[in-house]
Amino acid sequence: MILGLGMDIVEVARIAASMTKLGDAFVERILLPDEIAYCRSHKDPAPFLAARFAAKEAIAKAFGTGIGVELSWHDMEIRRKESGEPYVVLHGRGQELLTARRGRTLHLTLTHTAQSAAATAILEG
Repeated sequence: MILGLGMDIVEVARIAASMTKLGDAFVERILLPDEIAYCRSHKDPAPFLAARFAAKEAIAKAFGTGIGVELSWHDMEIRRKESGEPYVVLHGRGQELLTARRGRTLHLTLTHTAQSAAATAILEG
């Protein structure tokens, strides 16, 4: 049963501007160390960071909380299987929300171009 659905789209230029203006502080506020390493392993990390930003926003929407008191940026981690398929690892309050909502899993899809990044998350019970 679907318990929640979230979707987000973000302009890559907006994320790149934040990276330029705020530097590591911005990136470290949004992503965990393994996510940062993955994004920085690419020639242009901005589309990859934007996709993870959108993913975390979509996950928060699927939970019905937004990002804030109930769920923080670091309560969610976006990883990749060897096939390239993204998946979610929940930490702390993220895992607590999954249990409280009686969720079993989160499905996630990401896409990005040089201009925009989008993500959809489905919370399944």
